[in-house]
Amino acid sequence: MSKQFTKAEVAEKKDGESILLIIDGNVYDVAGFLDQHPGGAKILKRFGGKDASKQFWKYHSKSVIEKYGPKLQVGTLKEAAKL
Repeated sequence: MSKQFTKAEVAEKKDGESILLIIDGNVYDVAGFLDQHPGGAKILKRFGGKDASKQFWKYHSKSVIEKYGPKLQVGTLKEAAKL
């Protein structure tokens, strides 16, 4: 089973060895993908530590997440308790 992250944990990993971002409730570490990203490293760094779902789907098709997702996914987003 993959690790579950809180939004706060994802927000802490926005630069350095790990750059985590959220897409549709899944958490991806894109630090090792910076040099391969066709749009450049800058955009991945900008969304590091954040939910990038809206921006991801604006520029990518489902085939992109199917191709790269399994290699980059490190966990899922832990749902916050609803009071």
